[in-house]
Amino acid sequence: MVEMAPAFGRLLLRGNAAVMAAAGPTCGVEMPVTACRAHSVSPRHALWLGPDEFLLLLPEPDKDAAIADLTTALAAYPHALIDISHRQIGLIVAGPASEKLLNAGCALDLDIAVFPIGACTRTLVGKAEIVLWRTDAMTFHVEVGRSFTPYVQALLREASCDVP
Repeated sequence: MVEMAPAFGRLLLRGNAAVMAAAGPTCGVEMPVTACRAHSVSPRHALWLGPDEFLLLLPEPDKDAAIADLTTALAAYPHALIDISHRQIGLIVAGPASEKLLNAGCALDLDIAVFPIGACTRTLVGKAEIVLWRTDAMTFHVEVGRSFTPYVQALLREASCDVP
């Protein structure tokens, strides 16, 4: 099954450890300290994309207040806070064959022993760059550029014909 994810405000936050320590309490979700992992305090999520880069997924109605709060809390620190809400769309890929479906276009080993619940990373599906996040044993959240969404959906739809 492939469906649209709930609407999120998407913020890209870059900064050092002090920035992340200040950002967590401000936006209501602790920043992960382990590479390629996500933390969630539903409905808020923080995904580690790089040593100084995090993707924050927040309820859309809370986004503007979060930007204002983070701007104030992080004013003393060098950082970058970018609203990418209109750049990306979230897809949910779920079901017993979700790993196989994604592997039709993604070369990562998605076995749960290798890519466990809470794991997240940048990767490719076909020719589209995505952020892939395993939210439970049979469910993945895929962040994809808005203009690549029809391509990724078509690739997964075609792959679903071949995946039992």
